[in-house]
Amino acid sequence: MRIIVVGNGMVGYKFCEKLVAKKIPGIQISVFGEEQYPAYDRVHLSSFFEGKDITGLELASPSWYRENGIDLHLGDPVQAINRSAKLVHTFKGFVKHYDILVMATGSSAFVPRIEGVEKEGVFLYRTIEDLYLIQSYAAKVKTGTVIGGGLLGLEAAKALIDLGISNPHVIEFAPRLMPRQLDEVASEMLLTTLTGLGLTIHTNTNTSGILGKNQITGLQFADGSSLQTDMLIISAGIRPRGELAVECGLETGMNGGVVVNNFMQTTDPSIYAIGECALYNEMIYGLVAPGYEMAEVLVTHLYNMMVKPPLPAREFTGFDMSTRLKLVGTDVASFGDPFADGENVRNIVLKDSVKGIYKRINVSADGKYLLGGILIGDATQYNLLLQTCKNKILLPPHPEDVILPAREGKKEEGAGVTTLPDDALICSCEGVSKLSICQSVTDKGCETVDAIKKCTKAGTGCGGCLPMVKDLMVYTMKQQGKYIRNVLCEHFDYSRQELLDLVKLHELKTYDAVLNQLGKGDGCEVCKPAVSSIIASLWNEMILKKGNDTSQDSNDRFLANIQKGGTYSVVPRIPGGEITPEKLITIGKVAQKYGLYTKITGGQRIDMFGAHLGDLPFIWSELIVAGFESGHAYGKALRTVKSCVGSTWCRFGLQDSVSYAIRVEERYRGLRAPHKIKSAVSGCIRECAEAQSKDFGIIATEKGWNLYVCGNGGSKPQHALLLAADIDSETCIKYIDRFLMFYIRTADPLTRTATWLNKMEGGIDYLRNVVVNDSLGMAAQWEVEMQSLVDAYQCEWKAAIENPEIRKRFSHFVNAPDEKDPTVQFEPLRDQKKVANWK
Repeated sequence: MRIIVVGNGMVGYKFCEKLVAKKIPGIQISVFGEEQYPAYDRVHLSSFFEGKDITGLELASPSWYRENGIDLHLGDPVQAINRSAKLVHTFKGFVKHYDILVMATGSSAFVPRIEGVEKEGVFLYRTIEDLYLIQSYAAKVKTGTVIGGGLLGLEAAKALIDLGISNPHVIEFAPRLMPRQLDEVASEMLLTTLTGLGLTIHTNTNTSGILGKNQITGLQFADGSSLQTDMLIISAGIRPRGELAVECGLETGMNGGVVVNNFMQTTDPSIYAIGECALYNEMIYGLVAPGYEMAEVLVTHLYNMMVKPPLPAREFTGFDMSTRLKLVGTDVASFGDPFADGENVRNIVLKDSVKGIYKRINVSADGKYLLGGILIGDATQYNLLLQTCKNKILLPPHPEDVILPAREGKKEEGAGVTTLPDDALICSCEGVSKLSICQSVTDKGCETVDAIKKCTKAGTGCGGCLPMVKDLMVYTMKQQGKYIRNVLCEHFDYSRQELLDLVKLHELKTYDAVLNQLGKGDGCEVCKPAVSSIIASLWNEMILKKGNDTSQDSNDRFLANIQKGGTYSVVPRIPGGEITPEKLITIGKVAQKYGLYTKITGGQRIDMFGAHLGDLPFIWSELIVAGFESGHAYGKALRTVKSCVGSTWCRFGLQDSVSYAIRVEERYRGLRAPHKIKSAVSGCIRECAEAQSKDFGIIATEKGWNLYVCGNGGSKPQHALLLAADIDSETCIKYIDRFLMFYIRTADPLTRTATWLNKMEGGIDYLRNVVVNDSLGMAAQWEVEMQSLVDAYQCEWKAAIENPEIRKRFSHFVNAPDEKDPTVQFEPLRDQKKVANWK
């Protein structure tokens, strides 16, 4: 049987992949693609501007097609179909016979009827070729605009930012962003977030013309206003590509989609259509997941035509259009009926305007069932909420718990996925059910997430389902009575906890020594920083001493954070946020001398941006003379201990929060851990230092201090939980010592304290038993170990500038150490500066 696939996009490739996997005897597959490139990932197209090239976007190399007997023709689109003779005619002159023809022509960009779209500087945002053209043109202009406020339009705007165009404009015809997915509040929240990221968004705006003679100079709007712009990207939706179907007489819809039945069959029994060109039930499905499902349906149908016994029949009956997107770095998701309302519906809303988080769930009037919802800013619960909605699973007694942080004393259950039915779709991109994932563990021995991905394809699309995949893997292995070891990587057959104990036991102090004695191979980018962190946590020695320097994370290698354009930021420590006028003047003078951008941070410190690599030792030297030291903003270490003014100045203050914050910060400064650590001390219950959003936070009481632990701000906020109440200052320090040492010893790499606690059996009650009641009998040892780390502290900046071998690394050119990077350019920003035209 000769099968010809017309189109080589994501769905066309997925059809070939699934067809090859079925190993149907006697088939010949030919693929004709319009573009010069093999199928590539259009979902992550914008990553091209973040440094990923075409090979990084390819779904498969040309060799994959050859190895699987597929005849691939690139840059050779089918131009005509002769249905009576079953022949296709291609651009390059091929005439090929088919038994089965699969149309996977996808869609093209919809271009509104605007006068002047043919002018120079106007682009589409659809293919790799489009991106190359945009990249080339953007280097010559200063301003840019996008027509279209949907997913691709906002991604195109992000691309303009990545290309160095500041404050791009987005023109949206509808009265709000994404009206099909978001309610008015969510849309306004998204608009506010995107505006804060540098986009200027115009909703309810109709573009009537493009200004300029031969080259775009601006846009004319229907209300008479205009906007100057140097380039324009149009991303205003899609149109199914059904031209071939129309020309050969197949039935098509009003919009050009090819009409298909439940088996993806057109009105010609030998021709099928899948993906965005297929019109099912008068609907075009513009997402990749339903296209993959169509491919699976068609492959099963063809298999059953040719092979006995047949597989269980599979039909396409529509597809849930719930979506989770990443728009300019912001999570956006909607599921079920996002707009459900009325007397039989309860709406539960969580809104945090400061952090840009909006969560709305619609539940039945009795509070038992989830009907739909919207998530902005934090969509980590999306997959579980979607499956809870689709499978009509009972909600907890307090339905709001599904979008709120864990209640005090209650472990946040990441394993809620285990309550889903076997046929629940865990990976919608690849159509992988819960049962398939569990069976890959029980029947095929897959005991790592990577093994499950290779076996089932789950998580190989957008990747949003991977936390659920991991939860299912762990649950299934526990059901089998297996001990689960979270090994570090392929070079170490140990978990982080096991490796820490072995490194300590053997007194190993360099990465090479650890690899030689406990590992294998040459190491990788996973184990190098993790082992380096373990060594620093155990011995607290200079991280750049010989043997450990090249294994550090990129920021640690330079004791500074690498910023846009190859510059660095300098953040001196300001314990407790207290600083003298003399030190403030020093920072000002240093910033002026080296031309640095300055900003006060949320952690009560002052960041200085735009430093050249070769200037770092000189900047550090001047700061150290003034009494500053490294703030460790670059490391997985204690960052800051915020404070309010407390009883020293505030009439509500109960304790001297500033003095205590300084004591705490100076005790734990430089302490390396699995992830960064933040703290705060508030002088009263008014909580001006926001202690309950920190890894450990301290709040004054009339009797002493309350100690809270495992809080988290950022994209996944979580309140800290009370560990101990009304304790004196010495006891508080003792408990923090134990808490931090327990965390350092048992947490996985790159795991914040909040996540560490959420995964801990017994939750806060168990942690309290360990830290306060010393249930493990380790308290005395941990206190001694912490004191040893405190005593070993040294300022890394000072150590670096005093060591000639380390200091000479801080130059851009080895053979010309005084020369600065000539590619670094700046442009004015208010009364300061920023990196210019960074790409």
